[in-house]
Amino acid sequence: MIRLYLMLLLIIIAFFGVHAFLKTSPAVLARYTKFLFLLVTGLIVFYLTITGRLNWLFALTGVAIAFIFRLMPALLRYAPYLHRLWSQFGSAKRNTSQRQNKTAAKADMSIEEAYEVLDLKMGASEAEIIAAHRKLMQKIHPDRGGSNYLAAKINLAKKILLKK
Repeated sequence: MIRLYLMLLLIIIAFFGVHAFLKTSPAVLARYTKFLFLLVTGLIVFYLTITGRLNWLFALTGVAIAFIFRLMPALLRYAPYLHRLWSQFGSAKRNTSQRQNKTAAKADMSIEEAYEVLDLKMGASEAEIIAAHRKLMQKIHPDRGGSNYLAAKINLAKKILLKK
C-alpha cells in the first residue's frame, strides 16, 4: 500500500514539475539547466572520489601530459614559422589601420567643419581648442576602443584650427 502512495506522490510531483517547467522562460530554464548539470557533475566526481573509482581520470591526465611532452619538440620546431606568420598578420593589421588614418588625414576639411568636429563655436581660443581635442580624444582614442577614422578627424580638426 505504501508503494501505491509513493507512486501517487511521484505522479503529483511530476505533474506540478511539468506545469512549472512550461511556465518558465527559456533564459531561466537555461540557467537552471546549467546549474543542474554542474551539480550532477560535481556529485558524480564527489561520489567517484569517495568510492575510490577515480583512477581512470588520473590515468587519462597522465596520458595527456605525456602526449603534450611528446608533441613539444614538433611544436618548438615550427615555433619560428608560427611566430613569423603571427608577425605578418599583426603588421598587415597595423598597415591597414595606418592606411585608414592617412586616407582620413588627406581628406580636406574646412575651418567650419573643424569647429563642428571639435564642437566649438567660431573664434574659440587656442586653450579651448586644445581642451576640446583632449576631451574628445579621451573618449574616442583607438587604444580605448574608439575608431581610427574619428581620431584622425579630430587630430586634423585641431591641426587646422591651430594653424589658421
